[in-house]
Amino acid sequence: MEWLVIRLSQYFHIIGNMNNQDAIVAFLALGQESRLNIFRLIVQRGDRGLTPGELIEKLGIPNATLSFHLKELTRARLISAERQSRHLLYRPNASLIQTLSNFLLENCCNGQPCAPQLTPKKTKAK
Repeated sequence: MEWLVIRLSQYFHIIGNMNNQDAIVAFLALGQESRLNIFRLIVQRGDRGLTPGELIEKLGIPNATLSFHLKELTRARLISAERQSRHLLYRPNASLIQTLSNFLLENCCNGQPCAPQLTPKKTKAK
């Protein structure tokens, strides 16, 4: 029976149900300026990913500092690392990012379609 509970919890996690603790871990990882910059660059590159060397070149972060930040982003599952020959390639975890976005907007606008609030332009009085 225990294996069923584990499998069900994995299933529900995979299909996008996020809890507060998962969201907090992701936000804490992004709550530091260097990590946010690293994450944004990796997201911009998408599936092509970035190597640590490319990140160092773009951001000017020392190798040890970059390693620490990449470890934190990986631990939060916001990015993944894949070894390609001698290099690591970091890619965004698109499904987690989408799940986090859905989590934030789950009850947005009380279930109604969101429309931007338009503020009327002020006209000059004559």
